Amino acid sequence: QVQLVESGGGLVQPGGSLRLSCSSSENVFFFNDMGWYRQSPGKEREMVALINLAGLTKYGDFVQGRFTLSRDGEKKRIDLQMNNLAPEDTAVYYCAARELSRTTWGQGILVTVSS
Repeated sequence: QVQLVESGGGLVQPGGSLRLSCSSSENVFFFNDMGWYRQSPGKEREMVALINLAGLTKYGDFVQGRFTLSRDGEKKRIDLQMNNLAPEDTAVYYCAARELSRTTWGQGILVTVSS
C-alpha cells in the first residue's frame, strides 16, 4: 500500500516562504499524477498543484506564479515551494498520488500565514 508522508509546514509571516515535501513509499513515476491539495475551515478541498507522468504541471488559479511544484525521482519525493504567502493561504495541505483505480492521500500538514 502506498504511503505518503508530508513535511515542511508551519507558521510563516505574510510575504514569507515555505517548502512542503511529500515523500512516497513508491517510485513517484508509478503514479498518473501527484500533487497538493488544500482545505481551509468551512471550504472545500481545492487543487493547489499537480504534476503528471510527462512532467507537466498545473496550478490552481489562486497560485498566480507564487508556487512551484517539482519532482525528484531518486528521492521519491515531490516538493512545493511556496513564496509570497498570504493569510488566505492558511490551510491544511494534503499530498495526493493518483493511480488508475485509486488516489492515496497523506495525513495533511498545517500551513499558517499570520503576523
